[in-house]
Amino acid sequence: NDIEYIYSEYFNKLEIIRFSSSVGKFVGYTELGVKNAERLNKDPSELAVRRAQKETYCKHNIDID
Repeated sequence: NDIEYIYSEYFNKLEIIRFSSSVGKFVGYTELGVKNAERLNKDPSELAVRRAQKETYCKHNIDID
């Protein structure tokens, strides 16, 4: 439960949107990011894919470290 998966998108070194597995949804940090977060949060398949990334990337590699 101490593992968190974070997916962020940047433009010109400015974070515009982030998905955090602890929050479970996208959060926008700019006007464009907020609009995209609203769109992505309405798509259950996109949320399912991002939530599964914690299992795919994090838990798969935790024993290596």
